[in-house]
Parts: sequence; structure tokens; C-alpha cells
Amino acid sequence: MQILICGAGRVGRHIARVLAREGNEVTVIDRDPALVERLSSVADVNAIIGYASHPDVLERAGARNADLLIAATASDEVNIVACEVAQAIFSVPKRIARVRAQNYLSPVYADLFSSRHVAIDVVISPEMEVARAVTRRVLVPGAFDMIPLVGDRVRLIGVQCMDNCPVVNTPLRQLTALFPELSIEVVAIIRDGRTFVPNADDHMRTGDGVYFVADTRHVGRALAAFGHEEQAHSRIVVLGGGNVGLAVVQHLEREVDGMAIKLIEADKARAEFVADAVSRTTVLHGDALDPDIFEEANIASCEAVVAVTNDDQTNVLGSLLAKRGGARRSIALVNTRSFAGLAPSLGIDTVVSPNEITVSTILQHVRRGRIRSVYALRGNAGEIIEAEALDTSALVKKPLGQAKLPDGIVVGAVVRGDKVIMPRADTLIRPQDAVVLFATRPAVKAVERLFAVRLEYF
Repeated sequence: MQILICGAGRVGRHIARVLAREGNEVTVIDRDPALVERLSSVADVNAIIGYASHPDVLERAGARNADLLIAATASDEVNIVACEVAQAIFSVPKRIARVRAQNYLSPVYADLFSSRHVAIDVVISPEMEVARAVTRRVLVPGAFDMIPLVGDRVRLIGVQCMDNCPVVNTPLRQLTALFPELSIEVVAIIRDGRTFVPNADDHMRTGDGVYFVADTRHVGRALAAFGHEEQAHSRIVVLGGGNVGLAVVQHLEREVDGMAIKLIEADKARAEFVADAVSRTTVLHGDALDPDIFEEANIASCEAVVAVTNDDQTNVLGSLLAKRGGARRSIALVNTRSFAGLAPSLGIDTVVSPNEITVSTILQHVRRGRIRSVYALRGNAGEIIEAEALDTSALVKKPLGQAKLPDGIVVGAVVRGDKVIMPRADTLIRPQDAVVLFATRPAVKAVERLFAVRLEYF
């Protein structure tokens, strides 16, 4: 697959590396020579200097033969024009644009990005994707990650095994016997920075990060089985009233009745704007690192602090100060990879990476085959994939125990209509079933082949 990526910033570099490692022919365009030189040192990635919206630059980058264009520069307007030029002059089949300005995305102008107006197939709003991800983590206390799948019939949950975890040092094969009525499947373990697909004889250790797939109806009991019985949050404090912070409190106001929400914003004009845009959130004007504003927000009584300012240091330090002041849980937005890796060891409970979330959203539209959704997991550990089984799939009409799945792939759940089936050796997958899988990064292409549409399907 030939892919053009416009923009060599964090998102552009990350997605370029991921797609190049999978054998795609990737070319990145950026006007900054330093970023181009940095990418040129990466094996199997071509990088050229130029304006991504200029036709001659796109032609030099190979737009005439491209299968996909991903426009992820820092300018919404450049991204939109690049997609227009790619379609009008070079007939690039699929075009994805990152659009950050909320004015473009207002429901009032929802028709703007329809196919008859703008030549963009998929519009991605990083701020809105991040706000949704943060909200999901607020709604599931005890989890560092939560991803709804198959219409929220099943969920992927990420938890940390603490000292009080009842199932540490227990072989995974015994989980079913210990919790016979609990529909969960452990799909990945993160240990000492390494992610692996466990087998039935593996066991979890204190300090492990564990990803499991569960029937949504059983998530509360599943968290309790891992030692997480935190109560639902009723009082939270949000640090930062930018696009992400505003979207988070608006989501929570819609989804949670009776939650007491306070938001701290440093810019007075922005604080006034946010106050007008929310219905039952208390907006405070002040510095997110100021002990006095924390006292005014009554940080000692809140169950969670959500730090989503535009500055990583403020988010990390604000989270730490809030926990020292009595907040029970912290969720911090962190862009810088080094900060993200350091934050958990400092005591921050959940780290949200905008880059990883944006890349996940893009990957959903890059994957081939009958793949419905894709989510890249923490630290580039792998992907959780939701796919539709076809008659021609190698997984169909044979027991899973005989399917001989490639290394690095594990089935987390099968959903047939409203029925959730946790995979066992004798489980049969039928055509049109929704299949949830975890795949380590090297195994992703094998998943695409498993769910590819073949000629005999037609």
C-alpha cells in the first residue's frame, strides 16, 4: 500500500513508523528540514521537504500512485486543501484529514465535510477523541484504560495488579474455575515494559498491567476480581478549560447524573467562555498549580482530578499536587513520551496520550479486510481489533482450538447478535460474528489476512 502522510510532527512520525514497519511504502511531506532529516533516518520511510498542499510537492511525493493520503499537519487549512488537491488532480482513492478547530466541527456546519462539498473521506478531531478517551477512564474507576467494542456489548479493560489483587500468582487456566459466572478473557500482560500474549499456564504478578476483555455486564465484578472495587466518582476536578477540558465536562454532564464537577482555568476570558458553555459545572479562574485555588475547589474531597491543560508539566505536577492534597485518583494528559513513561512511577494513576489516541483513530481507516475498529494500546503494545467474520475466513466453522492462530494473536470475545461468547477451545465462529482480538504489533498483518475479503466471497 502506498501512503502519503502530510506533516512530520508527533502524529505524522508515529503513524509513519507504524505503517512502514508493516511493509507499506510510506512518504512523509513537511516544510521543516529538521523534521524531514529526522524522519529520513528511519528505515523504509521516504521524507521530502515542501508544502503538503502544493500540487508539485504532492506529485514529487508520488501522489499519482498513492492509495491513501493522511493530512496531519499543524494547519487545518493545509490539511483540507491537501485532500482537495489529492482528489482533484491525482485521484487519490482515500483521504483522511486531522481538523482541530472546533468551528469547522460545529453541528451547525455538519454538512461541510460531506462528500459533495469537501474531498475528505474521514475527518479526525484529536481533541474530541481525547475527550472521549478521558471520559471513559473517569467512568470506570480502577481501570487505566477502557475501550467499548461491538456497540459496547464488550469492553477492553486495562488494570494494574496491586498488592491486594486476589488473582496474582494464579495460572490463567484457573480463572474460569475460580469465577465460573464471570465472562472475561485476559488478552495481554505488560511486565517490565514488555507486552506479551499469555498462555493458560502464565500467571499475573504484582505490578503487572493486564488487559482483559469482558462482557460489559460483568465489568464491575471483573474489576473486583482484580482487587479494584473503587466506587463510581461523584466529585471530580478538571484542570484546564481548553477544547479537551470543555468537552470532558460536557460529556460528563450528559452521561452522569448528580456528579459534582469543578473546572480550573488560568485564562479569565476562557474561564468565562467555559462557564457559559456548561450547565452544572463550577468554573474557577486560577492557576492549576496554586494551592489556594485547590483549596477553593475542595480538592481534598474529590475522587478524581483530571489534568488536561495544554502543558505536560502542569498536568503532571497538578496531578501530583492534587493527590497530595487528598484527591484519590489522577488522570493526566501527557504528550511527551518520556513524561508518559515516568508518570506512573510518580503515582499518577492514568496517563492519556493524545498521539496514541489519534494514531488509533487513523489506523481504523487504514486496516484492510472486514475490520470495524482498531485501538492501539498503551506504549505501542499492540492493537485491539474488532472484525467481522466472513465465510472465507480461516477462523470460521472450525473449533478455535484447531484454528492455529499465528503467534501474537488471541481472541478476546465473539459477539453473535446480542450474545457474548467468551472463547474456548470448542468455540465455533460463524459468518457475520463480530470477533474481538488482540494482536501484538508484528501480528497485525496476519489479522488483516484472516479477515480479508476473498474472491470466493462474491
